[in-house]
Amino acid sequence: MFKLAKHLKPFVGLIIIAILLLFVQAMADLALPDYMSNIVNEGIQQGGIESAVPEAIRESQMNKLIIFMSENQKNKIMESYDLINKSSKDYDRYIKQYPHLSQEPVYVLKDIKQSTINELNPIMGKAILTVSAIEKMQNEAKGGFINLDGKKIPAESDLFSLLKNLPEDQKTQINEEINKKFTTLGDKMIVQASASIIKAEYEALGMDTDEIQNRYIVNTGMTMLVISIISAVCIIGVGFLGSRIGAGLSRNLRREVFSRVQSFSKVEMDKFSTASLITRTTNDITQIQMLTIIMIRMVFFAPIMGFGGIIRAIDKSPSMSWIIAVSVIALLILITVGFFIVLPKFKIIQKLVDRLNLITREHLSGMMVIRAFNNQNFEQKRFDEANRELTSNNLFVNRIMATMFPTMTLIMNGITLLIVWVGAHHIANSSLQVGDMMAFIQYAMQIIFSFLMMSLMFIMIPRASVAAQRIAEVLDTETEITDPENPKDFSKDLRGVVEFRNVFFKHHGAEKYLLKNINFTALPGQTTAIIGSTGAGKSTLVNLIPRFYDVTCGQVLVDGVDVREITQHELRNKIGYVPQQSSLFSGTIESNLKYANKNASNEELIEAIEIAQAMEFVKEKPKGLASEISQGGANVSGGQKQRLSIARALVKKPDIYIFDDSFSALDFKTDAALRKALNEKTKSSTIIMVAQRISTIIKAEQIIVLDEGSIVGKGTHEQLMKNCKTYQEIALSQLSEEELA
Repeated sequence: MFKLAKHLKPFVGLIIIAILLLFVQAMADLALPDYMSNIVNEGIQQGGIESAVPEAIRESQMNKLIIFMSENQKNKIMESYDLINKSSKDYDRYIKQYPHLSQEPVYVLKDIKQSTINELNPIMGKAILTVSAIEKMQNEAKGGFINLDGKKIPAESDLFSLLKNLPEDQKTQINEEINKKFTTLGDKMIVQASASIIKAEYEALGMDTDEIQNRYIVNTGMTMLVISIISAVCIIGVGFLGSRIGAGLSRNLRREVFSRVQSFSKVEMDKFSTASLITRTTNDITQIQMLTIIMIRMVFFAPIMGFGGIIRAIDKSPSMSWIIAVSVIALLILITVGFFIVLPKFKIIQKLVDRLNLITREHLSGMMVIRAFNNQNFEQKRFDEANRELTSNNLFVNRIMATMFPTMTLIMNGITLLIVWVGAHHIANSSLQVGDMMAFIQYAMQIIFSFLMMSLMFIMIPRASVAAQRIAEVLDTETEITDPENPKDFSKDLRGVVEFRNVFFKHHGAEKYLLKNINFTALPGQTTAIIGSTGAGKSTLVNLIPRFYDVTCGQVLVDGVDVREITQHELRNKIGYVPQQSSLFSGTIESNLKYANKNASNEELIEAIEIAQAMEFVKEKPKGLASEISQGGANVSGGQKQRLSIARALVKKPDIYIFDDSFSALDFKTDAALRKALNEKTKSSTIIMVAQRISTIIKAEQIIVLDEGSIVGKGTHEQLMKNCKTYQEIALSQLSEEELA
């Protein structure tokens, strides 16, 4: 995977934008449980009252509260409130908000910072709860006595006046006792406990408490809606950018793989099978594309959500943080086990896909042969074997994946149940609010879901990493046939001269030489024919001229220059090559012929067709040169395909023609006519011809006879019939002595 990371360089800008959008989305998603918690805690349970510092309070109530404050606390409270009475200049404005103002003065909270309110919350909250508790005790006593600091005091007495007039040391002691009682409650619980008392105070002031609650819930809900819209926009943006990056990366990789394969010599093509290269270019790159899209969407998003969720969950309830640790450890164990089980299987699967593609390709290309030999059952078994093996491995992987997801769901539901069970005890002990427990559940689910997303990545990464390794193998393969750093130019005195000097050749890893001590020269205006038994090395020999292979020892020279010392482009520009297996491309007859020279005129195309003896069947087609040719030339016969391949080489008008057994599919009459026309039109060119038929090469100026990679005869037909036993055997096996005479 890391080897292909450099291919993401063109998309760095898009990746950065995607990460920023993911960060915004994560922050938005993490904020929503907080707002939901606020709606439950403050909007529903507290009636929309956000703090223990009331926005307005009657003077009589404030006088009771300050009894239970230190002098310093009292000063802070008084600095934060304005006393409004009938003589105040804003009386008319406040009387509408607080109708009770007509009966007694009211303290109204100043416009102070939230940090100041947070500082005053415990002070006011404790005082409010203390006053409420004393008033409740008085109501419950009903004419009896109240036990206050070890003393029995009549319930009808003015307790607050009594407490106010106590000596300072006694009041301090009472305040300390009150603070001790509230140490187990956090600031949030103090605010929640005070909310109902503050709501009663607002009702006493004549305020509409229902409107306060509705306003808080609506405002918080609207904020959540805006955050959700921002999150949705980010999701769409990331999806778009991820698709652009993934598609762009796969496009670039396909282009590079295709370009690299185009530069491969036959050595590299022998290393990678055609089926494997097709799989790598399609399936493997698709795996990388899918992983890239999901990585951009999840790899950056999941950690932000996971760690952000952990921080916020601990902030909500530190005492329940161990539950998060348990869930994370359980998930990590599950993911790790799954990763080590699945990874080896993915490597096997990709190889099996290659094998299945190879068998399918062989079956389709050899359909006629299979039917001719009635071997359909054998091929069916061969395909079934590969298919079953691939299926069993895929089923194994899918079973592991199918097991992991329900297991993770079980963990998620178990964690939810555990949070509710533990949280209920905390709520009963007044150490946790209901909304905070609900938020904690959501954060736990976000954390688990983040690990779930990462687990999905761990399942996809192994398969994609195998695919990436296979792509990297192709891209990192050094081409054996390369252009020289300082290429030479062809000699201007020579044109079309091909010379083999002491040439030896063997394939990589082979022990024996395929070609041994090859020496001959092919001259312009002459036909040099190469003949020999199957496997003698004829095709390999001619493949050394255009540098499909490089010689192991010796030299192949074209126009006096070693083919390794000039560029491949310049070398192949001088050669018209007709391969042993003729290959046509999907398109038209014209497009196939112009493959050799895109600027060729119609007259040149017609001339090449006439020389190749293809005019007869071209004229028979309604559209002539514009007639369609299907993939591989499937809609023309083998002989027609060979003639069009020969015509394509003729359109190029090169100095050197190489015909690698290109006349085998032609009948004798067409073969003779083609050779006659070829000799007339290519008198100045060098013709090198590999053939199996003696009749095809009988008039060649030079015939090279190969046997087991060595030249065993060289000369004209007449000379070889006299002094080359191998040639005689080949000739007599095809023609009678009268025909050879």
